[in-house]
Amino acid sequence: SQPYMVAAMTAALHLQPGDRVLEIGTGCGYQAAVLSRLVKEVFTIERRPELAATASATLARLGSPNAHVHCGDGTLGLPELAPFDAILVAAAAPRVPQPLLAQLAEGGRMILPVGDAEHQELRLIEKRGDAFPTKMLEGCRFVPLIGYHGWQEPS
Repeated sequence: SQPYMVAAMTAALHLQPGDRVLEIGTGCGYQAAVLSRLVKEVFTIERRPELAATASATLARLGSPNAHVHCGDGTLGLPELAPFDAILVAAAAPRVPQPLLAQLAEGGRMILPVGDAEHQELRLIEKRGDAFPTKMLEGCRFVPLIGYHGWQEPS
């Protein structure tokens, strides 16, 4: 993601030092490194093994022992480690992945781009009981979120 978008998404989550954060789409690990300086723990999922390995090595080199890289389908989240105070999705989903909503803690926030390949909007979702009030933040353009609850792998 562009540095501006990393900053905007991070700021929109109103993170606290004790928060546990789930990031979907590790990439090179830049966003996870930023998050690791602001919160208690970061769990990040990357679907591509080579990127996950590189990000893991980078985060270790940067001294981010509270950032944990997992390789897998980010649209499924990490239910075994839930709930999360915040979830940041760094790829565009066709719709909000339900497993991620289910892994938000009460009062938790999720930020993600939703839309098709051409037109996406950045959404901020909060969990309040059984309700998920949503705010549209701005137009954006991200790579597609590939996975069971996202887009299919291109053939």
